[in-house]
Order: sequence, then C-alpha cells, then structure tokens
Amino acid sequence: MNLIVKIVEPLKAFLLEVGELSYFTGNFFKEVFKPPYEFKEFLRQCYYIGNRSLVLVGVTGFIIGLVFTLQSRPTLEEFGAASWIPSMVSVSIIREIGPIITALICAGRIGSGIGAELGSMRVTEQIDAMEVSGTNPFKYLVVTRILATTFMLPILIFFGDAIAIYGSYLVESMKGDVSFVLYSNQVINILEFSDVLPATFKSFFFGFAIGLVGCFKGYNCKKGTVGVGQAANAAVVYTSMLLFIIDFVAVFVTNIFYDL
Repeated sequence: MNLIVKIVEPLKAFLLEVGELSYFTGNFFKEVFKPPYEFKEFLRQCYYIGNRSLVLVGVTGFIIGLVFTLQSRPTLEEFGAASWIPSMVSVSIIREIGPIITALICAGRIGSGIGAELGSMRVTEQIDAMEVSGTNPFKYLVVTRILATTFMLPILIFFGDAIAIYGSYLVESMKGDVSFVLYSNQVINILEFSDVLPATFKSFFFGFAIGLVGCFKGYNCKKGTVGVGQAANAAVVYTSMLLFIIDFVAVFVTNIFYDL
C-alpha cells in the first residue's frame, strides 16, 4: 500500500503541474492578442533580457568555438582531414551546439531571474496590489516577459554562434595558418538553408519555454522567502528538461523532412 502511495502521489503532483502549466499557457495566448498592449514594458524586457545576457552568451560561445576546435583538430589530423574543420565546426555549432548551449545558459540566467523577480513580487503582495488597482498583472508582467524571451533568444543564439565560429577561426589561424577569408568561404559554402532554418525555428520555442516556465513558477510562487528560492530553482530545472525535450522533437521532425 505504501509503495502504491509513493508512486501515485508524485504522479498526481506531476499531472497537476502539467495541468496548471497548460492553463497558464492558455491564459497567455488569450491575453497576448487582447488590447491594451504593453509595448513599452515589452521593449524594456527585451533590453533587460538581451543586452544583459550578451556578454555571458558571447564568452560562452567563444569558449565553445575554442574548445571544440582544439579537441577535434588532433583526431582529424590523424585522418588527413584537418581542412574539414571549418565545415564541421560551423555545421555542428549552427545546427545543434550553439542553440542548445545558449538556451541552457539563458535558462540559468534569464529563467531564474524571472522566477525570482515575479516570486518576490508575489510574496510581497505587489501582484495583489496591481489586481486591486485595476491593472492586469498577467498582461503587464507575464505576457511581456514571455514575448521578450521568445524574440530575443534567437538573436542571442545568432550572436553566440558567430562568436563561436570566430573562436574556432582563431585556433585554426594559429594551428593551421588559415586566413580569415578562406575560413569564412568554407563556412559559407558548407552551410545551407536546411541547416540554418530548423535551428532558427526551434530557437523561438526555446525562448518561449524559458519565459513561460520562469513566469509560471514566479507568478504562482508560494508564500514566504523560501518560496522565492524554490521558484527560481524550479524554473531552471524545469526549463532545462523542457529544452532537451523540444530539441529532441525538433531534431526528430527535421530528420523526417530530410528523409523525404
């Protein structure tokens, strides 16, 4: 009997969480098309999310490019395929490594920040005060943040990919004496729309997931200061899991189209 309870209770809690998140998502799509539109707050969140994450994404992308090239070069040199490094690195970063690593970095940086910010507002009853004053806190706080993460993450991923490829070029220029023009030509020649479009398309879903889970956890934060920490932590954990699921589905669907 105790074993059944131990299995049923977590399953019940999980299903309740999924149901609440689905209802929260439905409210977002209902409110996003209804006026008034909080355009100034949306722009402020875009600046906060994009500009303040730019350095972290850039440094991460630069290190990815350096490490990936340094690790790959010795193996490729053994097979006499060192000339394929620009093509291999660019395709790997654009298709998979760049989007998922940048999204995970942003999940920790942006998702936890949104969860803690909205959670503290819920604990200090600022959201309740907005409801009493006649303001729609869901549209002002939630819709703007989800839209900002959805539109800014693809830009951050593009920036991180470019920095990662440049970091790869620096390694090649030191190890293989490759010019920037030659390296750039190899990168451009190997990339196709079938590489760039799926990665760009799924990056919008990555951004939506980061904003949605962060807002959901923060907006429904439990009372007390402990709840703020739990909301921030849960936002990062849940978002990371959701990102891997979205990435798997995106790669699976893309491969189906490749096989057609």
